[in-house]
Amino acid sequence: MFQSFEVTARPEQGPPRLAALREVLAARGLDGFIVPRADAHQGEYVAARDARLAWLTGFTGSAGFCVVLHDMAGVFIDGRYRTQVKAQVADVFTPVAWPETSMADWLRVHVPRGGRVGFDPWLHTVDQIAQAERALAGSGITLVQCDNPVDAVWEDQPAPPMAPAKPHPPEFAGESHIDKRARLAAALKQAGESAAVLTLPDSICWLLNIRGADIARNPVVHSFALLHVDGSVDLYAAPAKFDRLTDHLGADVRLAAPEGFLAALDTLEGPVRIDTGSCPQIVADRLGDRARPGAEPCALPKARKNAAEIAGAAEAHLRDGAAMVELLCWLDGHAPGTLTEIAVVRQLEAFRRRDNALQDISFETIAGTGPNGAIMHYRVTEETDSTLEDGHLIVLDSGGQYLDGTTDITRTIAIGTPPREACAAFTRVLAGMIAMSRLRWPRGLAGAHIEAIGRAPLWLAGQDFDHGLGHGVGAYLSVHEGPQRLSRMSQVPLEPGMILSNEPGYYREGAFGIRIENLLVVREAPDLPGGDAHRAMLDWQTLAFAPIDRRLILADLLEPAARAWLNDYHAQTLEKIGPRVSPAAKAWLSEACAPV
Repeated sequence: MFQSFEVTARPEQGPPRLAALREVLAARGLDGFIVPRADAHQGEYVAARDARLAWLTGFTGSAGFCVVLHDMAGVFIDGRYRTQVKAQVADVFTPVAWPETSMADWLRVHVPRGGRVGFDPWLHTVDQIAQAERALAGSGITLVQCDNPVDAVWEDQPAPPMAPAKPHPPEFAGESHIDKRARLAAALKQAGESAAVLTLPDSICWLLNIRGADIARNPVVHSFALLHVDGSVDLYAAPAKFDRLTDHLGADVRLAAPEGFLAALDTLEGPVRIDTGSCPQIVADRLGDRARPGAEPCALPKARKNAAEIAGAAEAHLRDGAAMVELLCWLDGHAPGTLTEIAVVRQLEAFRRRDNALQDISFETIAGTGPNGAIMHYRVTEETDSTLEDGHLIVLDSGGQYLDGTTDITRTIAIGTPPREACAAFTRVLAGMIAMSRLRWPRGLAGAHIEAIGRAPLWLAGQDFDHGLGHGVGAYLSVHEGPQRLSRMSQVPLEPGMILSNEPGYYREGAFGIRIENLLVVREAPDLPGGDAHRAMLDWQTLAFAPIDRRLILADLLEPAARAWLNDYHAQTLEKIGPRVSPAAKAWLSEACAPV
């Protein structure tokens, strides 16, 4: 169900919290302190205890940070959050457009030479600190490791999460954790490394075939781990979480309290692999010259889903698609002006919860109507809840965490009669989504090489959007999974088995938002008719099936091949989802899937 972020600062709380933090900085002889969004595990989502950025500033976006100085506090946010941040932070905080303005450039302007800016070495990666120090070279500004001063002033900071861990069934995992550990250990041995440090909870959960609930909407266990060259693992997590998992873990997985993690690093003989893009700076400091930078060993194996994981994802998406169709039918049965965003969120979750395999929703549902739809990661609250009025669009971005797969789907729906300019933009977004769905590409290409395909129809009209075209998705794990992405920044080659989202959009501040999203899985492309292809190719298998609102489509803006793809997609949707829904929803679906 929709929920507020309990630790988030209300606007009136921002000034006293900021003032208290500045008193601590002054007492410690610091000119500033960096407050990141991240926790010690560097995940996108954080537990309430680690929501320092939201507690201090009120900003709840999934990326960003604050730099607190004695006379200024900058909240650094990218293009996804520039509308949202205006509504969330008090006027004692100054939004800073990032990455257009780097932290180092901002510090050079606002911190005098000789200034000392503190940071918590648990909350910043090795790469982040190295990059910042390079950028500050010659400025006279020093980054100083320190205990976190936010914790010192956060009197009612929540306790660490203590949700129990559970085994992930082999029929869904597709491989035992014994075999996974042996496979990854063999790679360490080949690289001449004695061990690897694992700090990402979803990697540890994937490796050991466990799941948890330490992060809302993400079935992970807060933990650290050391994978040794013999395939054994030292797991550092609260032992109380694992009361019933002794048999599952076995003798080669040794459990210890997380407080012992740093001391255990002292006992390792090098070289020890660390992923400098996700490993906290404090780990590298403790290992010293025994640390060897390298790829996080679980990242690519986890991203390349096996046959069982792909089959589970496909089945989960069909059940999820049935819930979406029930919701869309229900929504169409209400006249404009009779529903609010919260009512839509509640009803969609109720339809999803009819499935006993649903463990949770996969993220807080985005249901933004009218101007709220232009806030890319909008989260409805009692204060912002808006009525779905005639002429509005509603962006509905949601998903489920099922035992057999994680879903994430977005549909933009017309309320009453939509304006033509919104229909034109919607059709361009749809054209980009279809172009990516139809794409074939040579092996070896990364997201950066093909992402523009999904933007091209918008670009031709002078339009664009400020988020990536797609992100990786886990197998009953994190809804945002790396390293695969459809992003101009991603150089990770796409490989069979990787699941990604395909979600172009368009957002007109103060008016409307548009996004259309399906999840796709990379596969070996089937042979073309005639069989004269001279190079091995990859393409997509579509996982998500739910109708796309035909009322928003200007058919003359779609090329014939795109219309053919859409009509085929709708025919498949009717065939696959129709038998899974109520008679009323099936009748509605038949009309919604009529050819364009």
